[in-house]
Amino acid sequence: MDYQQYFENALAASRKISGLAPALIDQILQDIADLAVSETDLLLAENRKDLDRMDPNNPKYDRLKLSAERIAGIAEEMRQVAGLENPLGKVLFEDIRPNGLKISKVRVPLGVVGVIYEARPNVTFDVFALCFKTGNVTILKGGSDADYSNRAIINIIHRVLDKHGVDTHAATLLPADRAATEALLNSVGFVDVLIPRGSQSLINYVRKESKIPVIETGAGIVHTYFDETGDLLKGAAIIHNAKTRRVSVCNSLDCLVIHASRLADLPELAKPLATSEVEIFADECAFEILKNNYPNTLLHIALPEHFGTEFLAMKMAIKTVESFDEALEYISTHSSKHSEAIVSDNEAHLERFLNNVDAAAVYANASTAFTDGAQFGLGAEIGISTQKLHARGPMGLEELTSYKWIIKGDGHTRHP
Repeated sequence: MDYQQYFENALAASRKISGLAPALIDQILQDIADLAVSETDLLLAENRKDLDRMDPNNPKYDRLKLSAERIAGIAEEMRQVAGLENPLGKVLFEDIRPNGLKISKVRVPLGVVGVIYEARPNVTFDVFALCFKTGNVTILKGGSDADYSNRAIINIIHRVLDKHGVDTHAATLLPADRAATEALLNSVGFVDVLIPRGSQSLINYVRKESKIPVIETGAGIVHTYFDETGDLLKGAAIIHNAKTRRVSVCNSLDCLVIHASRLADLPELAKPLATSEVEIFADECAFEILKNNYPNTLLHIALPEHFGTEFLAMKMAIKTVESFDEALEYISTHSSKHSEAIVSDNEAHLERFLNNVDAAAVYANASTAFTDGAQFGLGAEIGISTQKLHARGPMGLEELTSYKWIIKGDGHTRHP
């Protein structure tokens, strides 16, 4: 298969859509949202074909699954993106130099954005919406697990683009095979940046093999530290929500870190987890407290591999620490730098935690479930970046732009 043609078409399309009127872009996004809702039955039928090929116990199953409610939510996020201010053309800096040169720094599209992702059909909608709004063309490489769903979604996008006379190569879905992945990783000169979304193994593979720049959206190994002054009722609610709201997402809680002075409160903290049948892997101190206060079938002694693990399931580790500093050290050692939280009423500890913990999103007395582009007011997200160059945290519209310097003169020449 000639993947080169895909990339050439995308590059040609990028030169066309960067000049589209903002009002037209927003109307197209609104129309795609409307069509997605009206075609809910079609999307669910195609999604069912994918679901029927996957074990329901697979952690990816929940991410793969669409529902009428989820489709309505995706459509609403697209409408939110349409309603946001477009960052393109925004002047970030301007100055008139002593020699009269007028210099400005202006936001521009990245160009052609490639995204490699696994069983997450919502990504197809989200990535297109954010890229299109910011004048970027997108090349999507979805996993075979979600291929029926992704093809139905891209068909909806293409129908609306075609209706408005816009080049449908603004959104390209590559075949769901390994050869397409390898071609995308080597698409030097055509794709400006590559963003992997999925498991740590996928991210590591893309980072190692890509010949083009990569923005890493890393795995979420997430901790919540319950401090010696933590509020018991708030803590129980925060921990339960962070763990159980949706276990297959990257902001889901993986490890409760608890101060030793609060071990007596652990049964109350864990009580909501038992109602959700969360399997706990506790260190010896926590295990001794919980062994007669938590369902035996759900409680285990933790092994070393249970710490620093992204479970993506109704499973969670518990680590006991003797001090605030030990908690910071433990989180620093095991964090994936995604989302970390503290439950505390000690203002000094809250400030130190927020300032010292190295993660894309850091929480004080709130659930890590909020690490999400829509929740942060970004409309949607293209991923949660865990690196520090260019973008960090939920990547919305601004993170899909670069900038260029514009210099205006009047016959200026430079001399020594």
